[in-house]
Amino acid sequence: MSKKNLTRRQFIKHSAALSTAFAVPTIIPASAMGASGSTAPSERITMGVIGSGAQGTSNMTGFLGFKDVQMVAIADVDKAHREAAAAIVNDKYGNKDCALYNDFRELNDRDDIDAVIVGTPDHWHVLNAIDAVKKGKDAYVQKPLAWSVEEGRALCDAVTKHGRVLQTGSQQRSAKQFRRACELVRSGRIGTLKYINVGIPGNNKTCEPTWSPEPVPEGFDYDLWLGPAPWEEYHHQRCHYQFRFLLDYSGGQVTNFGAHNLDIAQWGLGMDDSGPVQVSGNGIFPESGLFTTATKTYFECKYANGVELVCKTGNFGMTFEGTEGTIYVDRKRIVTTPDSILKEDLGENDVHLYESSNHYRNFADCVKSRKDPICTAEIGHRSSTVCNLGNIAMRLGRTLDWDPAAERFVNDDEANTYLGRGMRGDWSLEA
Repeated sequence: MSKKNLTRRQFIKHSAALSTAFAVPTIIPASAMGASGSTAPSERITMGVIGSGAQGTSNMTGFLGFKDVQMVAIADVDKAHREAAAAIVNDKYGNKDCALYNDFRELNDRDDIDAVIVGTPDHWHVLNAIDAVKKGKDAYVQKPLAWSVEEGRALCDAVTKHGRVLQTGSQQRSAKQFRRACELVRSGRIGTLKYINVGIPGNNKTCEPTWSPEPVPEGFDYDLWLGPAPWEEYHHQRCHYQFRFLLDYSGGQVTNFGAHNLDIAQWGLGMDDSGPVQVSGNGIFPESGLFTTATKTYFECKYANGVELVCKTGNFGMTFEGTEGTIYVDRKRIVTTPDSILKEDLGENDVHLYESSNHYRNFADCVKSRKDPICTAEIGHRSSTVCNLGNIAMRLGRTLDWDPAAERFVNDDEANTYLGRGMRGDWSLEA
């Protein structure tokens, strides 16, 4: 069959599933996309959601606005979450067809799903996504891409092996002011870049000083929620949003907000496929309660080109400092010193970076075209690696030399033990 005779869905599956034949596409009733049926069933991207808490549902609603995307299934270990998300989908389409699953693997087993949204806690991102890509799905994965450096590399390898499209949910790359800041920096408008100062907020949840085991809520599969993480007794502060303040599942605000700004720092540095060569830190950690991530962040990274980066608790934003000026950027504004820098147009010979005005639309378009999205698995992995290096340095309280090519600490066996972990039960990174 020639490529020009393939339907959209057949093309998506044919062009990426190099070792398997594509399946005949499932025809979805046109009424599911509205009375007009303006988008042919074979031209739609069918999607499922893995993890439908606050961020997973937010990502889902972002895709629901596209006429060429059909949301068909929700997987979540919390019955209340998956039913609430399904209600949004069914209300959008005016039916009751959204399928519900407790186990994400059942959703990934469906041949009629083209792509998935991964909105689970950080320690699940890679396992969810690897299972999806090896079963022929593309994936939109919430940042940080990976809980650990070793997991991130495993996912990058899986995406390459199975020829899938993956977008990391670092949506600041699709915001005009961040792209503009990085283009100006990389085009030399502030002279030689010397320093990058990254600010991230402090914890927005207070840890209870003492705790004791609680009954697992009805409809919540706590064992599956833990998954590869070590077994611990249930407590409400361990799960849902507050998971991000326990090192077994996340990296605190460093991997929450830091994953956004450190990603932009990597972009401005031109380090999307590399990283720093040295890191040091001295964060403050809780002394009681369940939470284990830093309550106050401070770490420094040094790059091979001489640039120094500082990430610390403070106002959310970042500043690029060069020999001839500075650029400050956050989600609301971009400010340069001198002012004239921002008024300059970029010429033909200046750096023009990948342009995306909508992170979700960019992913959907790349699912169809098979081109790389603006924040690939490799980019997401390298950015989350900087987050992980900072947390490791703060935990060890000393300077660490890093080899970004080998992705190992240099002559430091203890530090290298923090790059991954064994997994509970039968869970593995096999792709």
